[in-house]
Amino acid sequence: MIDFDWIEPTTIPDTFKAMADYGEDARLIAGGTWVTLVLKQGLLMPSALISLRRVPGLDQIAYDPADGLTVGALVTHRMMETHPLVRQYYPMLAETFGVVANVRIRNQATVGGCLCDADYASDPPATLTALGASVRLQSATGERRVLVHDFITGHYETIIKPGELLTAIHIPALPTGGRGIYGKYRTRSHEDRPCVGVAVVLATADGACSHLSVVIGAVASRPQRVPAAERLALGKPITEALARQIADAYADAIDPLDDLRGSGWYRRQMIRVLVRRATLQARDRSATQ
Repeated sequence: MIDFDWIEPTTIPDTFKAMADYGEDARLIAGGTWVTLVLKQGLLMPSALISLRRVPGLDQIAYDPADGLTVGALVTHRMMETHPLVRQYYPMLAETFGVVANVRIRNQATVGGCLCDADYASDPPATLTALGASVRLQSATGERRVLVHDFITGHYETIIKPGELLTAIHIPALPTGGRGIYGKYRTRSHEDRPCVGVAVVLATADGACSHLSVVIGAVASRPQRVPAAERLALGKPITEALARQIADAYADAIDPLDDLRGSGWYRRQMIRVLVRRATLQARDRSATQ
């Protein structure tokens, strides 16, 4: 039986005070899907769990045409899947969160918790990276914004500092003519984490590519992006041959890991297939989605 204090602050300043009082032996808890698992496995022995559930304002979603989408850290996966603003302006986000695990998990797991866990096999980080999302990190002395691409640094590792709290995620407006898609390949149950996940954001102007962002998830310690491969598309129409060239460049540039969901060799072949497929699917989607 693990003995720890349970703290429920009701303001962000109270949260910072609890974090300071207990130091690095405390753990923040949002939805609790990850913390509950590692507690049961005996991998976490905190002196205190600081719950964020009673802190107001962290479970809101707001949209501004100029600034984009702001998502509170406690917004659940299910809210992202079903919220009208997300579905209208960022359908690929709704699709991404809608394929995570099962509806019971999605009703509990939070966006902020997902990013702070930095699980390499999580779906949302790839899509958030492709969309150019950033996180807002607050502390008792100020705040900063960090791109999701830079926030996750490795297996279960982020750049968050002691005393910092992730309070919101910001997703900029899509580029003009932009649309996106997320696809994942599972080797086991339909509720399983991906063997490979691919997020593509594509914009075109006069039939030619003006923006392309392709991010691969679940194949390395953090989401993978290959800017040189993306640049192959700029100023050109997205054809089958070009999509295949981009996919080959991604497969050649990434060194995939081995785990129970697939070998590195197998993942490389799936990257080749899925990047080509997702790029063409993004091309064929209406830019007015």
